[in-house]
Amino acid sequence: MSERANLSQREVQIAQAYAGGQTYQAIANSLCIAPSTVRTHLATIYRKLDVSSKVELATRLKGAASAPRNAAELAMVVSELALSLEEAISREKAMSEVLRIISAARGDLKAVMQEILAYALDLCDAEFGVMFEYGTTHKFHATFALGIPPDFEAWFDTQGWFAVSPDTGLGRMDAQREIVNIFDVKSEDIYLSEDPLRIATADLGGARSFVAIPMLAADKLVGAFVLYRQTVRPFSDDATRLAQMFAAQSVIALENARMIKAMQGAVS
Repeated sequence: MSERANLSQREVQIAQAYAGGQTYQAIANSLCIAPSTVRTHLATIYRKLDVSSKVELATRLKGAASAPRNAAELAMVVSELALSLEEAISREKAMSEVLRIISAARGDLKAVMQEILAYALDLCDAEFGVMFEYGTTHKFHATFALGIPPDFEAWFDTQGWFAVSPDTGLGRMDAQREIVNIFDVKSEDIYLSEDPLRIATADLGGARSFVAIPMLAADKLVGAFVLYRQTVRPFSDDATRLAQMFAAQSVIALENARMIKAMQGAVS
């Protein structure tokens, strides 16, 4: 019997695409599902076919038998699949919650951002967070914050729209349009140079580790989503991926709120 008989029609589609070299995102786009759903299906496919790699998957789909594995290898595969499935489920739950927050707020951007920040801080185990807007003059503005120390918040209030040094986390993120994950803000040379933003971050905010994630609308930078920890505890890849998802949803929240305000203005 063909190995495909053990798989559903959707699992066969995903298995063939993945074994053929397509990425999670490409498969998701072609099937109109989320990338995390693709990963969940692949975890099930690997378990059903008793494989642990793309090469083994391609071999089994062709009807050939995989090389036998010992008990230790099987245990490792099972553990990896369990972790992958748990991660995919967590991402799905987080995405659903953020979309619920955006929908329930009905264009109230402040309410949306407060809830998104609260959820992000909880899931990513951070002490406080700030959503920065990015202006046409290449300046930033700390528009929304949660849990931020009062002295640090007061400092941002006095700055209004402010320019940043290219060596700061925001400056590097602006130039690279990529995530900047700083292990310890006090260990970098820019802190010793007494850069105003870095000094305020470390001394007024008490921050030690933080991750800055660009908020992009197409290729245009519209802001930054930043999470801070007040101890030297670098953000893991998993936490960074979660924060990146929140940054993407924040862009949706911003655009959604602006659209609703525009519609309300037109009606009035």
